[in-house]
Amino acid sequence: MTVLTPPTRATERALAPDVARGLMLLLIALSNTAFHLWRAEHGPSGWQPVDGSWLDHVVQFLMIMTLDLRIYPLFAFLFGYGMTQMYLRQTGHGTTGRAAVGVLRRRSLWMVVIGLAHSTLLMAGDIIGFYGVLSLVLGWIFVRRSDRALKWWIWIGVAQTLLLTLAPVVAALLRGDLWSLGDAGAEPGYLAYGADEDSWLAAAGTRGTTGLFVTFGASLLSLVGGGYLVFLLGFWAARRRILEEPGRHLPLLRRTAVIGVAVGWLGALPAALAHVGALRVPDDAQSEEGVLTTLRDLTGTAGGIGYVAAIALFVAWWTHRSPRPCATAVAAVAAVGKRSMSCYLTHSLLFAPLLAAWGLGLGAHLSSATMALVATAVWLVTVAGAHALERAGRRGPAEALLRRLAYGARTAAARPDATGAGAGSGTRKADPGDGARNADAGASLRSPR
Repeated sequence: MTVLTPPTRATERALAPDVARGLMLLLIALSNTAFHLWRAEHGPSGWQPVDGSWLDHVVQFLMIMTLDLRIYPLFAFLFGYGMTQMYLRQTGHGTTGRAAVGVLRRRSLWMVVIGLAHSTLLMAGDIIGFYGVLSLVLGWIFVRRSDRALKWWIWIGVAQTLLLTLAPVVAALLRGDLWSLGDAGAEPGYLAYGADEDSWLAAAGTRGTTGLFVTFGASLLSLVGGGYLVFLLGFWAARRRILEEPGRHLPLLRRTAVIGVAVGWLGALPAALAHVGALRVPDDAQSEEGVLTTLRDLTGTAGGIGYVAAIALFVAWWTHRSPRPCATAVAAVAAVGKRSMSCYLTHSLLFAPLLAAWGLGLGAHLSSATMALVATAVWLVTVAGAHALERAGRRGPAEALLRRLAYGARTAAARPDATGAGAGSGTRKADPGDGARNADAGASLRSPR
């Protein structure tokens, strides 16, 4: 009988991934604001509203340039990183590779179940199930691959992404109708979330259909289209402990942060300018399949990974300061990252009844700017709750449930003793300068945007 290593304790977690998750949950909440504004006038992209004051247009501009299609790569990277660390923790303490993959498989399957329930009940754009399907496939195929094989598949993913993304653009360019690529008359994307439905039951039908597509259809399309690339980059980085020990990788992190963020922002700039009317292009070019959206999508991976590197640089700087500035704030944000699934689900518990037409319907009366304030307030509520749980030494409820389901009740509840021995494994105390293993990171989440 194989004895599993107990899940990672709070004192063993690396700081950088948790801070990244905590901050990005704020960006998720902000990026998700568009579909809550169900009575607003939406533009040809079918996502961000186009009406409102100059302040609303500023918010829309910033969201398009810095958030939309940029948050997913960050969390996909962190999710792949956490999967690998979870596997390495198990095998490093004597668990067989097959048994370690079994933990990942059970975790993935239960994520699909949780995700589908979440999408049907509250939020159609749930990403928990999406990650569950991807981790089920990628964990089975790649987590035990050699470094050499992993590098080959990373380059295959790069080529596949470039080929499939640029092929329609090149074909349209050769035909001389580049700006007509796309369809501005397609159904706006925000309608798939059902926020404008007066009946919760009718909205649940819409949400359930969208949730099924996101969980199974979008995940499989992502695999075919090279969307696995950023997960594999997370696998590669985890094997080198880049986020646990950012001080040892400063040149790489600096280059990645500067180049990644610059490419990500510049790639989204034309779409942001077109959205606020500063750049005149046909509506088709701004649509979901248009050339400007394609450019945003293609450069989004660089932007998301650049964000990861920037946060890792901040953590490397912060951990070596004495005294450490804003220590309570950093600890509170990291507490959110440790409970990312619970906080993500809390977003929906607060947003949906307040904003949807079947609830209080406040989404009909908000603008882009005021909705951003509401999203920030919701995130701050989760920060306060996560920090309280951290001080009490308690996990998030969703994380506790998922660990119990993945590891089994006995292993999930096991606590290593003072010498580090427990359930057949040893652990080491976290180094405050670089953090320690982030082996069982909570599910990393984002909006499909």
